[in-house]
Amino acid sequence: MASAEKAQMHAKHGSSLPYGSLGLRQRHAEPVITSLMTAALERPNLLSLAAGFTDNAVLPVEATAEAAHDLAKAGQVETLQYGLNRGRFGLRQAVVDLLRTFPGEAQLDLEASQVLVTNGSQQALYLTVQLLCDPGDIVLVQAPSYFVFLELLRGLGVRALSVPTWPDGRIDLGALEGLLQELRESRELPRVKLLYLMGVFANPSARCIEEADKIGLAELIGRLGQPLPVIEDMAYRELYFGEPYPARSMLSLPEWRDLPLLYSCSFSKSFASGMKTGYVVSRHAEWLEGMARIKGHQDFGTANYAQALLERLWQRGDYQAQLERVRPHYQHKMRVLTEALEAEGLRELGWQWEAPEGGLLMWLEGPTGFNTAIDSPFYQACLERDVLYVPGDLCFAEGAPHHAVRLSFGTLSEDNLREAAARFVAAARAVG
Repeated sequence: MASAEKAQMHAKHGSSLPYGSLGLRQRHAEPVITSLMTAALERPNLLSLAAGFTDNAVLPVEATAEAAHDLAKAGQVETLQYGLNRGRFGLRQAVVDLLRTFPGEAQLDLEASQVLVTNGSQQALYLTVQLLCDPGDIVLVQAPSYFVFLELLRGLGVRALSVPTWPDGRIDLGALEGLLQELRESRELPRVKLLYLMGVFANPSARCIEEADKIGLAELIGRLGQPLPVIEDMAYRELYFGEPYPARSMLSLPEWRDLPLLYSCSFSKSFASGMKTGYVVSRHAEWLEGMARIKGHQDFGTANYAQALLERLWQRGDYQAQLERVRPHYQHKMRVLTEALEAEGLRELGWQWEAPEGGLLMWLEGPTGFNTAIDSPFYQACLERDVLYVPGDLCFAEGAPHHAVRLSFGTLSEDNLREAAARFVAAARAVG
């Protein structure tokens, strides 16, 4: 942004600060997630089906206390000091070992040096966009996609564009190739800097990408004629109900071996969100090094003590035991919410959804023409009844359609899930 244009913007907004272009974009762009959290805190009787939190009832309090005691007893004072920018070696090795536990990935050839520990997966996403994108660039995303990431892109002046999909949510590879050709013809293809995908139990749809589609996508990118970095976000991968989703990660597929790929995940959903510790894995050394440099300017290392706790929890087997504990717990809560919505008659009102096979989220679609946006009568009716959800339009790059919602069953108790379902359906029935 030219200095004269900035001066005009300062005058227009009555600012006493000499904002840069990023600051100007952020000034009136409060994240929706902040608004949703504020609404929940300001209404003590509100039941939030919006918050994608884990359940306090099953947080690993005892295991974490024992791990902390181990560290203190062993005299590991260094855990209370600053750590390495890329993360503790032991935790990065634990990540490699963890990835090798998934079906078909026991021989995954990775090293700890190919792992970067971050402040949650959100920092990893921000670092990547900072590294690869300029304002006006394009990032391809799923439809629907993680609404917080879409807000991140808008805040950085980056345009999100939805990947074409089939009605069942699978990527339409033929239509995607057509979209890329259109971008080539309009001379916008060089501005496409990233493809962001959630491979398993996606936020918000809870859908998974089949292995055949991952292979087809790699072949398409190989024909593109320019680099297209890809993030495979697997934040909910470990929260499967029953069996792990059988598709291997892109890291394990030979078709992706020579393509710029970043695997992103977090300990927040699988273990404890308060740890605020995520990680990325990549064979693309330049990508990882670039992220590490920017991270070094931001915080020069994720909290060393949280990493040390996680490292010790992995060594003790407590991390794995916690997963065995929470998987059936969240599956049961998902069934409670689903059965409550059905018992209250939501399907009879024309709503549709599928029970997820993992994660903490459900994606519901109302009747055609139904409006669930924040400024809709339905949203207001829900607030009046003290129940909150994430409007589905926030999860689309184009801001539409408006007839879907994201619900979370992670944090509320069983009784509160049933009550929240009753309030939600009452609002749907009232609006018609």
